Amino acid sequence: MKVTRLAIPDVVLIEPKVFGDARGFFYESFNAEAFRAATGIDLEFVQDNHSRSTKGVLRGLHYQLPPHAQGKLVRVVRGAVFDVAVDIRASSPSFGKWVGAELTEENRHQLWVPPGFAHGFLVLSDTADFLYKTTEYYAATHERCIAWNDPTLAVHWPQSDGTPQLSGKDQQGLPFVRAEVFS
Repeated sequence: MKVTRLAIPDVVLIEPKVFGDARGFFYESFNAEAFRAATGIDLEFVQDNHSRSTKGVLRGLHYQLPPHAQGKLVRVVRGAVFDVAVDIRASSPSFGKWVGAELTEENRHQLWVPPGFAHGFLVLSDTADFLYKTTEYYAATHERCIAWNDPTLAVHWPQSDGTPQLSGKDQQGLPFVRAEVFS
């Protein structure tokens, strides 16, 4: 596996080693020992999630507050998304900054989004199946959402033809300046 630390070094892009031939391909989508050796991060995942969305759907920017803060290891198994992580750790030098990466079924890249980050993605393909492992269980009372189009964050979402399709919850996302953040 190849590991690249992005402009915010705590967010890690992972490129698994893929073995392919005329029959198809094989790769380990997760191996705890290899993940720990490549990233230096030792953790336990407790929940796997799978979402399917259509083109133009934007999910996020979501996060959970302590004591239920989630780290996420995300990937796409069908389609393509633009995936974003926003640093919401007030004590971090990259507080309020974001990084993004295109995750597709072809590139098989994964993104490690640690606790203390808001996360979201925009579907670029006709449909996308998005899988992610979390380090904490879902806790609705600790879930928060920052507005996808917050002017302070100024996330550059690609290929957006106007307003993306949002859930009711995501339409109510707070401005970054009013969001509860990590200390």
